[in-house]
Amino acid sequence: MTGLRVTAVTTSYGQGVRVLDGLDLTVPDGELTAVLGPSGCGKTTLLRVIAGFLTPDTGEISLGERTVSGPGIHVPPERRGVGIVAQEGALFPHMDVTRNVAFGLRGASRAERRARAAEMLELVGLGSYGTRMPHELSGGQQQRVALARALAPRPALVLLDEPFNALDSALRAGLRSDVRAALRAAGTTALLVTHDQEEALSSADRIAVIRDGRVVQTGTPHELYARPADTWVASFIGAAVLLPATVDAGHAITALGRIPLTEPRSEEIRTGTVVLRPEQLRLVPASDASVTRARVREVRYHGHDALILLNTEDLNTPITVRTTGPITIREGDETGIHVTGTTTLHPPGDPLPGRAS
Repeated sequence: MTGLRVTAVTTSYGQGVRVLDGLDLTVPDGELTAVLGPSGCGKTTLLRVIAGFLTPDTGEISLGERTVSGPGIHVPPERRGVGIVAQEGALFPHMDVTRNVAFGLRGASRAERRARAAEMLELVGLGSYGTRMPHELSGGQQQRVALARALAPRPALVLLDEPFNALDSALRAGLRSDVRAALRAAGTTALLVTHDQEEALSSADRIAVIRDGRVVQTGTPHELYARPADTWVASFIGAAVLLPATVDAGHAITALGRIPLTEPRSEEIRTGTVVLRPEQLRLVPASDASVTRARVREVRYHGHDALILLNTEDLNTPITVRTTGPITIREGDETGIHVTGTTTLHPPGDPLPGRAS
């Protein structure tokens, strides 16, 4: 069953500036889908259109079997059954936690509202916090309360608008996991709007990448990382090493050697760009005659791993290698590069990394 379907939605601002350009998106029932894209791509506009705060120029939006926006149809926000968790909790400062969570439970008795609020607070790990005021909570706790409030009315869809953006990095990772677990326990369909690749990859069941107001690729985190639709997506979803290549018998011939292709390409495509991930590259002794030689330009240590930037004679841009374990290599050292695994080939004309098409 489909939880959310957005079909051919177009939205413009001002002097005909098109923000959403025939956008299509499907979110399966009960799943968390992340909408990922750079600033200005249309993420926030999409969220506002789905919530009902903005009427699209064309297209349709359906929640389950119910059309909430389309030709001659505009269901107002308060009747769509959509919960929203904003960047900051936006709790009512004069209400305690229980009353904040119960706020949207119209038509229920006081006892029913309190019971539902208590149930949702238990779900987000704050069962004993009902009598506290918002100013007595940390930023992460406020976001948990905001999630509980969004889930309390049993919405058809929860929209998460970069909800971890204001939190420090150590807190974000744990809260992402807790939010994902709470959504799954509630069986709620959710859409996470973010520009943070790590957040999307670690949290979502599915990711939709937006560029220039359109979804350019949808898939599981693994599918997008392993088989990006083009070089722009490859560079946007994590670090990527892009190399010019020619094709020969199911292999890409590159400055780093002969690399097997993940999928055979049409014989008409003989040249293009291959995508490697930094963890596919290994540092080996420079004395090995079968590997490409390089010189260390920079070492970026991250604790759990390190990124090594290398210069080679045949390439104008540095090659990035991700490595773990003790870091013994230093700037200026000579090393060899060995490629592991397979690669994907993208034809000439792909959108350039870092730019919209």
